[in-house]
Amino acid sequence: MAILMDSTVDPAAPDPRSGPSEQKTGREPGRRRGHLARVDAAYGYAFIAPAVIGFVVFVALPIAGVFVFSVQDYNSLSGRSDFVGMENYERLLASDVFGTVLRNTAVFSAFVIPANLVIGLVLAVLVNQRIRAIAIFRAAFFVPVVISLVAWSLVWEVMLQDSGGLNGWLAMIGIDGPNWLADPEWAMTSIIFVQVLKGVGVSMILFLAALQEVPVELIEAARIDGAKPRQVFRSVILPLITPTVMMVAILATINSLKAFAQVFLLTEGGPGLSTSILGYFIYEQAFKAFQVGFASTAAVFLFLIVLLLTLLQWWSRRRWVFNES
Repeated sequence: MAILMDSTVDPAAPDPRSGPSEQKTGREPGRRRGHLARVDAAYGYAFIAPAVIGFVVFVALPIAGVFVFSVQDYNSLSGRSDFVGMENYERLLASDVFGTVLRNTAVFSAFVIPANLVIGLVLAVLVNQRIRAIAIFRAAFFVPVVISLVAWSLVWEVMLQDSGGLNGWLAMIGIDGPNWLADPEWAMTSIIFVQVLKGVGVSMILFLAALQEVPVELIEAARIDGAKPRQVFRSVILPLITPTVMMVAILATINSLKAFAQVFLLTEGGPGLSTSILGYFIYEQAFKAFQVGFASTAAVFLFLIVLLLTLLQWWSRRRWVFNES
């Protein structure tokens, strides 16, 4: 009977004859995995720390500072600062100059955004053709993107003068061109032209990458079914690249609303206020009039406009963006 009772001992129980080190070996793999997980997490935090610190120092804190300054009457020249609450906002909304600046910004963006979309897509379709030396054309259209914005603007300042290169070319065909940057009727058009020509290469590259991802089988199937090239593009290709269309639209919106250097270098907001847009207006109030509080209020408006338009574009994607996966 004693032998039978001994035979019923649980085999999973630790052997009393084994030492304590032998009994603990079953826990060591789990502890080792936990230690490795903590080490991996530490490495991960270490890698993202520079980006997080940079974001906090150079993005989050300045944005918070703008909101703080927007409720103060702060003059950077005298160093005087007084809390005024919403007075800056009321003053800004009542300003006729700010109304003109908003209209100029709306006109500027209303032309720059569609131009980036349409011209970028057209160029992408053209350079997507399989013809000899097409890479040269792709590089040529992208060259303005990599050129310094300051150098690009200064070159066009010379080109658009009354006796500049553009009017010289027009004179060769019997056209007397205006002083593009000094004429109120043509100054904004000139700024828009320079802005679009500088950035449309990015839109072209993004659209080109999207076009090359469209499955060839779908295009061939549509052609076999009798679809014409225009129908293939409208019904097959365009729906498949709508995620890229949305991304280009968001980027073009942000870039158009934050534009500053072109206006500063080409016209300084003139003649009069005909080319003064929000980016330049903020600079003018902060660094020429030294009204940092008032400029911060305008910057808050710019931030809210960009945020609102971006969220609106993102929300509207549900209606017209396909193939997001």
